[in-house]
Amino acid sequence: MNEKPAIYVTLTGLPLSVEFKWPFHSSTAGADFWVLHADVKLGNSEGLHAPVAVNLSATVREVLPSMEPKDVEGPVVNALRKEVDRRQIEFVKSGKLVPVQFSSRYYDFKRNKWMFGKATDEAIATLITRKVFWHSRVLGGNVWVGDPAEALYVESTIPHVLELTRGLAESGLMTLQGEWASANGALIAQSEKFEADTKAALAELEKKHASERAQTKPA
Repeated sequence: MNEKPAIYVTLTGLPLSVEFKWPFHSSTAGADFWVLHADVKLGNSEGLHAPVAVNLSATVREVLPSMEPKDVEGPVVNALRKEVDRRQIEFVKSGKLVPVQFSSRYYDFKRNKWMFGKATDEAIATLITRKVFWHSRVLGGNVWVGDPAEALYVESTIPHVLELTRGLAESGLMTLQGEWASANGALIAQSEKFEADTKAALAELEKKHASERAQTKPA
């Protein structure tokens, strides 16, 4: 669990911050699931966000040690990231609460592990550079690249993520001390590229939701 504010970047390149309203509570609809409200904010935007209701299914609840942040925050963050990757979440300036299913889609019961999709080393390195850049831009300060949520998101290990980060540090893009990285001038100098990547990813997401709205309009 990351107790400090953090930027979580999606594989598509969107920088997110998540504000949780702990704890999970039983559904008032009478269904057998638990609900956690959160606000997913798009970094470097003019107030774009997505208020969500994370619905924890009973089957996934059974494999969790608890519903406390220390046991569930990382998987929930990654489930939200994957929903953004899948363009299921739309960012608006004001919008209705969107239900997000935190279910067995992301858990492999045969292997007893979370499954968010295995990324290549190239994709992980890109994710790290984007995370360090956007964290530095939006929040400032050092970036915890050893956050277990990051390794979980790409189905890797913390040592491997740190190994890839060391390679990026050796190239001069960032400085790595332990599990914490900081952006160097060479990384900040690529701001136009990172901004363009984010703009393109957001445009694709908005295009998908605009198309869905057009299809649901009455003839």
